[in-house]
Amino acid sequence: MMDDAARQTGEPAPELPRSLVWLNASPGSLHELRGCAVALAFVNPGSIWCAQRLHELVQLQSRYPGRLQVLAVLVPRFDCERDGDLAMKQLRRRGLTLPMLLDADWHAWQRFGIASWPTVVLIDAEGCERARIEGVASANRLEPAVASICERLPSPLDEDTRLPPETHPEPRLPLRFPTAVVATAERLYIADSGHHRVLECNHAGRVLRQFGMGTADFADGEGELAAFRRPQALALGRETLYVADTGNHALRRISLGSGQVDTLCGSGKPGATTEGRIDNPRAVALDHPTGLVATNSELYLVQSGANSIWRYDLGTHVIDRLAGSGQLGMRDGLGGMASFAQPAGLALVQQALYVSDALGSAIRSLQLRNQTVQTLVGRGIWEFGQQDGSREQALMQYPQGIALNPGAPQLWIVDAGNGSLRSLRLGGGVVSTVDLPRPLRGACGLSVAAGKLWIAETDAHAILCFDPASGELQQIPVGE
Repeated sequence: MMDDAARQTGEPAPELPRSLVWLNASPGSLHELRGCAVALAFVNPGSIWCAQRLHELVQLQSRYPGRLQVLAVLVPRFDCERDGDLAMKQLRRRGLTLPMLLDADWHAWQRFGIASWPTVVLIDAEGCERARIEGVASANRLEPAVASICERLPSPLDEDTRLPPETHPEPRLPLRFPTAVVATAERLYIADSGHHRVLECNHAGRVLRQFGMGTADFADGEGELAAFRRPQALALGRETLYVADTGNHALRRISLGSGQVDTLCGSGKPGATTEGRIDNPRAVALDHPTGLVATNSELYLVQSGANSIWRYDLGTHVIDRLAGSGQLGMRDGLGGMASFAQPAGLALVQQALYVSDALGSAIRSLQLRNQTVQTLVGRGIWEFGQQDGSREQALMQYPQGIALNPGAPQLWIVDAGNGSLRSLRLGGGVVSTVDLPRPLRGACGLSVAAGKLWIAETDAHAILCFDPASGELQQIPVGE
């Protein structure tokens, strides 16, 4: 991504190329949208910063109904994102249902002269480009640019304020985009992200308890009186389930004995975290927490939006950064000198944290004794693929959940971009692909218990159980 920049123009905007594919709606060409302002957002579907920009635009569209139309142009970074269904689901799982087009071959990107993700091209009611905002500029920079165009437009008729209906919506199922699963010998805990709740089930899928009322909000309380917003990661401690409440940019805690939900830290909005003791949990900013592991005394937390790894002390309530400069990259080194590329999942093995680095298509390690970051698998943020072999030879694509095999020095990895399950032997460093009966569909979460692997197949709205001994893969009928 480039530095934030905005440039004013007054030239007529070009028309969208005919090669673009509408994925979930068809509000028409730019010419047919004359009469209202258009925010044409060029985004990468796997980028959380692009998703954040789209959420900002959706809020502005609700402020100017009928006067502003937001269109998302999805431009692939990975080969897997050339699949329109997969690309669309990456945004749907983040709560976005605005009209989307797939620019699989970067034709619109080139026609509009785009240079970075995300870029918003603001087009006025006469079809002329009036502003261009590039990079990750804050919402307060975007808002005045939209207001300057929309506030001059007449109030629309009621029928013109209706949003175009979404075509081929997600099916109504017991789960909606589950992103994490934690398995014990008897229980499954599931982050049912699209339903904004956490479930406790038995291994047969029977729902025993629900935490969260099922609508997106930010509230503490007992059981179903509490509220989450797209929770994405879970970690189990002593009679406590910890939740990375990603949509609320918060770290939450569920006391399994009482069912009480409370907030350890998080203000509800993304921001830069201040290190030190936490006296007011709601005053602490986090930025897209997406990975979580727990010990008896500490939590280790991925902040994807800040490209960094953090530690929260459960006794002293102190939060501090372990590694990551905040800049997007794949640099090894000590603590804040290292860099990550949208880290996603965590696994703890003795005194080492293992990190799936999503945009780097990499597996990284962080030594807790000296905070040294090392790349185990991965060659750079633009190199990806599916290749087994030694750590130096192996390639992945957008890895997500990772988990330790308790019976061997081995990591299991959900290689989401390749729809596969991979393993990394920690001693010899060999990466191999597990032979599954079928590809995985957008899987994000992974847990190991009772000799089996439990997989959150996010885009299929399902929880799977895989038996490595027999090779059997079955879906758990959660809540059915």
